[in-house]
Amino acid sequence: MNHRHLNNPGFSPEAIDDIISRGKWRDWEGLRHAVLSDPEVFDDMRRVADYRAKQEWSQQRYQFWANYAEAHARTS
Repeated sequence: MNHRHLNNPGFSPEAIDDIISRGKWRDWEGLRHAVLSDPEVFDDMRRVADYRAKQEWSQQRYQFWANYAEAHARTS
C-alpha cells in the first residue's frame, strides 16, 4: 500500500495509522502478519489503535484493532 506523505518503508506508527484508516483487506493481512511476528510493531499498532479508538470521530476500524490488540495481549 502506498502511504500518503510517507517516505519510509515498513510499519512506522504513521504507516500503521494509514493502513488502519485507508487499507483494504490485503493491507490488513500484512499488518496482522507484522504484528504477530514483531513485538515492536504490535506495540506501535496498539498505541495507534488505542489512541484513535478513544477519539469521538473514531472509525470502527480503530476499535477493531484496539480490541484485537487487547485480546492478543491477554493470550501472549
